[in-house]
Amino acid sequence: MIFHENIIELTKKNENFRQVINTGKYSQLVLMNLLPAEDIGEEVHDNVDQILVFVEGSGEAVIEGQSSPIKEGDLAFVNAGIKHNFINTGAKPLKIYTIYSPANHPADRIQKTKADAMKEEY
Repeated sequence: MIFHENIIELTKKNENFRQVINTGKYSQLVLMNLLPAEDIGEEVHDNVDQILVFVEGSGEAVIEGQSSPIKEGDLAFVNAGIKHNFINTGAKPLKIYTIYSPANHPADRIQKTKADAMKEEY
């Protein structure tokens, strides 16, 4: 499947906590929308690298227990096996697109809220 879209506009328009946009043989593109004070949830992907690009909003990255601010235009590369969490510390939604390699979610996954995400297993 060929995917050619304006990723910044797609990310800004996304209202879902997590939405898989495209899944390839070796990687996956996912949009995320964190509400104010919401976080992704501390996690470790044992066999998956993750690249996160912060498109809109501000927050905090917590990687291996070390915190640092994140803002529009920042990128975080989280290697497999690294504990991480991303928190929206701003007053408006934190808009993110993320690339997993290899894919980490079912190809058709849409989770409207974090509560929905917590109900489902990877």
